[in-house]
Amino acid sequence: MATIVMEQIGRVFISLQQIRQIPRMLTEAAPSMPNTVRDSEVPHYFRERYVFTGYRPLNQSWRYYLLSLFQRHNETVNAWTHLLAFLVILVKLHQIAETVDFVGDPHSWPLLILILSSLNYSAFSAAAHLLGGKSELLHNALFFLDYFGVAQYQYGSAVVHFYYAVDESMHRHVQGIFMPTATVLSCLSCLGCCCGKYWNHSQPSWVRKMGQVLPSTLAYIWDISPVVLRLISWSSNDPALIYHFGQVAFFLSCALFFTFPVPECCYPGRCDFIGQSHQIFHVFLSCCTLCQIHASHLDYVTHRKLYTSLHKSGDAAVFVGLFVITLIVSALIVFFVLRKIKQVLDFKTKSK
Repeated sequence: MATIVMEQIGRVFISLQQIRQIPRMLTEAAPSMPNTVRDSEVPHYFRERYVFTGYRPLNQSWRYYLLSLFQRHNETVNAWTHLLAFLVILVKLHQIAETVDFVGDPHSWPLLILILSSLNYSAFSAAAHLLGGKSELLHNALFFLDYFGVAQYQYGSAVVHFYYAVDESMHRHVQGIFMPTATVLSCLSCLGCCCGKYWNHSQPSWVRKMGQVLPSTLAYIWDISPVVLRLISWSSNDPALIYHFGQVAFFLSCALFFTFPVPECCYPGRCDFIGQSHQIFHVFLSCCTLCQIHASHLDYVTHRKLYTSLHKSGDAAVFVGLFVITLIVSALIVFFVLRKIKQVLDFKTKSK
């Protein structure tokens, strides 16, 4: 009996010893995580105005930047906001797909374009903020991918607004030009954002910001116009209007925080981890997207008689084709401007 008791005590002791080894094993398994550094220790290209600390050192391993998702630095919140948005939109897609036949119903294709483009831009943005600190070239490449996603999203916004939200009067006047114009403006927006990054090597920051803001503003004004007309003629019998109002309000708010560095300009150095304008921009943009998806889904369900009478049977396929054109042209823009930046970086390297 005593022998059995001693054996059980020995097993418990061994188990406790193994449990005590777990923290050490985790520490050894995890990579060494360098401390974050100040703005003076990274190239000027990575510095954000009024953000002084929390920068990750360059040229670390891929594993370091991936695991930095769980580290406190000045890009943590930016990565998480759009990563969480991606997951929420993915759940929303699953819910909608239970009642919408995305394969057999061509009238659902504009809604699918919006959801897929929303998933893309949120995923690309999260990747850019998480991994863009590895090197200057990679920083540009990933943020160009982000701008590529934004161009997709702008086209997706235009197509659902024109397909589901437009009224008969407006459709009669713009039916032949609305989506081709939206395609051009989406590509110009991608070009403006990429050139803004390129000009960062030689132009003041306000020039870069204007290059990013102006084309996107023109695209938004054009894309949202069918919704604005719906809001002007507000009807309490229209369940989607409150969500359309929400998407406009959220977008105008996020545009404000994208353009102006508030509140960090009022509290320099105190928003290095949380509270930056770009983080608030991410949150408002995600809310805007979710309102937009919900409103478009409601329009798809409740306005079917209207949009099936306005759009010909082949219109949805044409709009899918224009979406593909937007993808191809935007990809070519990204490739061309990235190549120009690589030439600049190579020249800088040789000049040292």
